[in-house]
Amino acid sequence: MGSRKIEVLRGISLEIQRGEALFLCGASGAGKTTLLYTLAGLERPESGEVVFEGRKLYRNGSSADARIRNEKMGFVFQSYFLLPELTALENVLVPSLIQNKQRLEKAVQHLEEVGLGDRLQHLPSELSGGEQQRVAIARALINDPAIIFADEPTGNLDTKNGDVIIELLLALAREKQKTLVVVTHDQRLASSGDRRVDIRDGLLTH
Repeated sequence: MGSRKIEVLRGISLEIQRGEALFLCGASGAGKTTLLYTLAGLERPESGEVVFEGRKLYRNGSSADARIRNEKMGFVFQSYFLLPELTALENVLVPSLIQNKQRLEKAVQHLEEVGLGDRLQHLPSELSGGEQQRVAIARALINDPAIIFADEPTGNLDTKNGDVIIELLLALAREKQKTLVVVTHDQRLASSGDRRVDIRDGLLTH
């Protein structure tokens, strides 16, 4: 910030196992989202390295990292980030269109799996917050990613809908043998996965 340097992450070492459901917990400003974005190839670290399936991110240019994100990673965000002019089905298809592969049957299947088989042609404005997040989960699955990153996926939902979304994410990840990394400030939800990691002032506390 101007001439002032702020260290967000300070010497973090973290290994995530294939198929693991890891919850990253901490207060606002602790560095959770920065760590998530760094792991996902979105936030280049000044030092250190991120290795995903044996490949080092941030080494082969942004286009190579973008390809890995599209083909190997799925993303679920707090604010859904659905395109308002597209239907639920069309939103789910977007990541596959980047690969020039329209996976229509798979998109319908994923929407059915998240309980939205009767909402395929609804626009985001016609869906509740919980339903929009379900669309986002189906979209995250469309390219059959190895890992799903979820950044405060329940942040805009009430407790009941938030619990349903976490249960759905965990169930789908386990059923489809996906690695799941969830950022949350909710201590209760953080106990839902296989492992919980706390971050404080840019450092992991176990």
